[in-house]
Amino acid sequence: MDSTSKLSTATIALHWIVALGMISLIASGIYMHETEAFSIYPLHKSFGVLITLFVLWRIYLRIKNGWPTPVRQYKPLEIRLSKIVHWLLIIGTILMPVSGMMMSGLGGHGIPFFGLELLARNPSPENPKEVIAYSESLAFAGKVMHGLGGNILIAAITLHLLGALKHHFIDKDATLLRMLGKSK
Repeated sequence: MDSTSKLSTATIALHWIVALGMISLIASGIYMHETEAFSIYPLHKSFGVLITLFVLWRIYLRIKNGWPTPVRQYKPLEIRLSKIVHWLLIIGTILMPVSGMMMSGLGGHGIPFFGLELLARNPSPENPKEVIAYSESLAFAGKVMHGLGGNILIAAITLHLLGALKHHFIDKDATLLRMLGKSK
């Protein structure tokens, strides 16, 4: 269980797995979008599915255990900003894989998972290299959410990192150390 002085191993591990996974997926998504590196899409999608499992586990534990107790008293504005950023992170980490699966799966491109097909491609009978969307409108909605969600998640991650650095270097409290599994 989490306390003011120590976070559980599960909390720490899931935080870092989800954080590093989402940052890597965002970076690879930007790279794929900018360079049209189509060959890495299957890996991006596979790791997206995998990170979803960790995100769901993290959300389950957050609901079950509640929010970690702050290491000290903070100003009301800091508490509000912290809650907003944390909610953006939680919503973003679930919105990104769901919208990616909508975009790819409902767009007819399938959802691969390390060589397995969770949802098969829907090839065009006239040209098997092309696909037919299962639902163009839902695939488009997924695409819009994926792009917008990615930008919001980048902003939330940036604010979260700045907050962690503020706690460590300006406030000199144990917030960051606690997330690293250390004590002050």
